[in-house]
Amino acid sequence: MELNLVERTTDTVTIRIRDANMTLITPLLSKLSDDVNVSIVRYVDHHPELEDPVLIVSARKGTPEEAIKKAAKGISDYYSSLAISK
Repeated sequence: MELNLVERTTDTVTIRIRDANMTLITPLLSKLSDDVNVSIVRYVDHHPELEDPVLIVSARKGTPEEAIKKAAKGISDYYSSLAISK
């Protein structure tokens, strides 16, 4: 997967995801949706004007980048703990 920043505002980022892997996107969307500091999580994968899917994240508190990093870390920690427990 290749991520490219499309747009950045004070509280929102739009990220284009080339060769999106839903095995990674689905838990990321779930973690972001559970974050109380995130106000909007949208994943647009089918649109006539888009070549690649986009992820839109808006934060109530902190930055959307911090929220994405926190979600990714949570996913990494979860799967790492599964590997250790086997």
